[in-house]
Amino acid sequence: MKKSDIPQDRGSDDPSNFNELYYATDTEGNYVTGKSTGWDPKKIALDNAIEEIQERAEKAKQRVLNKETSPIEYYMELNKMDIPILASYVGFWSWRVKRHLKVKVFHKLSEKKLKKYADLFEISINQLKDIEYGN
Repeated sequence: MKKSDIPQDRGSDDPSNFNELYYATDTEGNYVTGKSTGWDPKKIALDNAIEEIQERAEKAKQRVLNKETSPIEYYMELNKMDIPILASYVGFWSWRVKRHLKVKVFHKLSEKKLKKYADLFEISINQLKDIEYGN
């Protein structure tokens, strides 16, 4: 992309002065950096991704309230994680995290294991046990 082609699509609803750094070529073909105030297709894609994450978290919350899964799934979705990522952060094997998503298994977890999850999600153990705690 040429430096003159760096997108400058600042949305009317974007009050920030955020600039992204792009690499482009100047008139002589040399690589240079240039700032962009935004790019509409990127904003649309990010908005769609965030909306999907929120929907997944809401569905997980409903499954927790229906006692179909443990609160770990809700917080995992809310924090944009999947099982392998969550497992690596808490130091458990993926198969153990999958087991912890089962309601009966979750209720038998030790305080030490619950604390690992709660610390990762930056919530209290009470919030982990009851997703409506403190709301």
